[in-house]
This record gives sequence, structure tokens and C-alpha cells, in this order.
Amino acid sequence: MEKPLVTKLLHTRFRVSDLERTVRFYTEILGLTLASHHTSPRGSKIAYLTVPGSEEEIEIAEFSGSGDVVVPPDLVHLAFSVENLEQTLSRLEKLGVPITDGPTRGRNTTFFFIDAPEGYEIELIAPNPV
Repeated sequence: MEKPLVTKLLHTRFRVSDLERTVRFYTEILGLTLASHHTSPRGSKIAYLTVPGSEEEIEIAEFSGSGDVVVPPDLVHLAFSVENLEQTLSRLEKLGVPITDGPTRGRNTTFFFIDAPEGYEIELIAPNPV
């Protein structure tokens, strides 16, 4: 078998209209870390976020020359693991973040959705208590 062309997922990019607002959401609400930020040679404002327990980064990019971002429903979502469903739901409620779907209990996990500022869906998945 031939060696694969790619060896590792490095990052996934999401374009947004308001970089600062989106970075605040991911860092203050979800607890991601701002790893770096810069402006590209063409003028894009770019921030890289890291997720605890993951090597891959999320690249958030704002490029005003492309116009406002409009995210169609069900286009794409990010899924994150959370340790405790009740604590997560309680914290989101205190922060005023609405649950847009769920919680839905599966056999081993319970999941629900929230929306990031630009309308990208965020799925939060918790293990079911044993």
C-alpha cells in the first residue's frame, strides 16, 4: 500500500465577520486558548485557537474584502467533548448561551448544540453517567 499523501490534520479554518467577538466566545465561553494571531499579507486577520487535549488548531479568519459571513443551517459544526452534562448546561445558562437543540441522550453519550457568534453550530458531547 502506498504511503498517504497527508500525515496529520493541522487546523480547520472558519471565516467570520467579527474576529474579536468570535475569539472571545471560544476563549471565554468554551475555554479554548488563543495560541497566536496575526494579519496575513493580503489583510486577513487570523487567530489560531487550541483545544485542551487536541493537537489540531482552529483557525478563525476575518477578511472584510469578502463581505459578511452567512452560515447556512447544518453546513458544518465543531464537536467538543465535555466532562459533565449538568455542569456544562448550568454554566452556559449563567453565561446566557442558549441551547439550540437537545440535549439528546444516546446509548453512551448525551449531546446538545449551541451556536457560535457567526452561526456555526457547536456540538457538546458528554458521557452518560454509569
